[in-house]
Parts: sequence; C-alpha cells; structure tokens
Amino acid sequence: MKKSTKWIIGIVVLLVIGVIGWFSFAPKSSTQNEKVVKVGLMSGSKADDEIWKSVAKTAKDKYKIKLKFVHFTDYTQPNTALSQHEVDVNSFQHYAFLKNWNQQHKSNIVSIGNTVITPIRLYSTQYKNVKDIPDGATIAIPNDATNESRSLLVLKEAGLIKLGGDPNKLLTVKDIKSNPKNLNIKEVDASQTARTLNDAAAAVVNTNYAQTAHLSPDKTIFKEPLNKQSKPWINLIAANKEQKDNKDLQKVVKAFQTKETEKVIEKNYNGLEVPAWNLKFK
Repeated sequence: MKKSTKWIIGIVVLLVIGVIGWFSFAPKSSTQNEKVVKVGLMSGSKADDEIWKSVAKTAKDKYKIKLKFVHFTDYTQPNTALSQHEVDVNSFQHYAFLKNWNQQHKSNIVSIGNTVITPIRLYSTQYKNVKDIPDGATIAIPNDATNESRSLLVLKEAGLIKLGGDPNKLLTVKDIKSNPKNLNIKEVDASQTARTLNDAAAAVVNTNYAQTAHLSPDKTIFKEPLNKQSKPWINLIAANKEQKDNKDLQKVVKAFQTKETEKVIEKNYNGLEVPAWNLKFK
C-alpha cells in the first residue's frame, strides 16, 4: 500500500472518530433536554388557550419543560384520561367537582396547585334586574351535580329561592324549600345554558360557555359573591395522587402561578376570572 493511501485512510479514520466523539460528548440541544408534560384541557375557550400559551412559554424558558396539550369536549373525559395516564395533569375543574368525581369513581386524583376562580353568573337577555323576573318564569341551570348545586346557591344569594338540605353536601332542586315566584328551575347540559336565553327569563352560565356563546358580561343580572364559601369553586391543576410530588409537575404549577399569567388572565377575562393562588377570602 502506498504511503499516500495510508495517509488518506488515516485522515478518514480520524475524521470518523472525531464526528462520533462530537455526537457522543457534545452538549445536548435545549430541545433534547426538555421534558414533556401532557396537560388535559377543555376545548372551546380562546381565552384559556392564551393563558396556557403563556404558561407553556414560561415552562419552556424557565424549566425546560414542553407542555403538550390534549383537548377534551366533555367534562367526564379529562379525569378519565388522567386516571388512565393518557395525560400527566389536567386543568378544568374546581375542588367540589374533583371531590364528587373521586367519590363516584373511587379515584385518587388530587390538587397540586390552585389556578383561578370564576364567579358564576346569572344572565338575562330580557331583564336588567333580578327583581324584574316575573312569577312563573323559567330559569335554566347546569344539570351536572356540582354546577347544579353551585347554581342553586347563586339563586339563593340572589334572593329568588330558599334552600334546605345538608350544607356539606351537593344540593339539587329537591332541596328548594321556598320558591316565592313559583319559578320553573330547568336543568340542562352546562354547554346549553346560554342557548336557553332565547326562551328562558334567565340562566346560570359557566364563564367558559358564556364566552364561547359570545354572551356579553353586560347581560349579567347577578354575580356569585367571593367569600369563605367560595373555596370549593377554586379551580386547580390535578394529578394522580402518586404523582403529586413529581418535580416536573410541580414546575408546571410554578409556571402557571406567575405575575405574567395574572396579566394574561386580566387581559383575556377583564375580571370575569380571578387568579386564586394568592387569593385571601374574607
């Protein structure tokens, strides 16, 4: 073999070794170092998407965590997906909903951090004041257990009905003890409450569905007060109990609970939704 050939082979070998060494020992890119956390969310709210877009940026920039969003269309889906480990965390429910879910499904889902509280509202396109609602009128409320209970408490606070029942349990229309105006309390799917305003005198509508239906806050005739009784309605980030101390999941919570998130919430909700991680109830 000629000397020149040996030199060429030697150079090629050295180049190959160098390239292998580079890929073996060179610093990994930021993308390679990122952890992926799957987050279950409800579909339909552009405002919520903006909030989580901001949270995702913070998670990536500060904690090297990439958030992958999985959207659902029904309230029964996010917790099922979480229990089946199809997502790592979800964010769509309040404490009362979670408590009821765990009891009914014998699951071990827990809160790992507070997010927001959204005072639920009584809307009307026909009347400007609760006092103007006539005798025998129809009021629509959500038919799922926790939102029905919450809505009945709103009607009570508005002075339309009086309630009995155990205050530590979820209430139903059967717990109405006094209905002076003989109102027809109509239970419908939460996603349909806004649509009932074409016929109903008023409706209790969750904020996310009110926004989806382009229901103006100006149509509010009563807003749920925020006080100590509001704690069950604080929304949260949930995880399976065995993962509650997972450092990556805790970083997702930290990425949410920031001043930047507060600004995005205010910009997109204009007071309809309130940051709850530092909220002090009177």
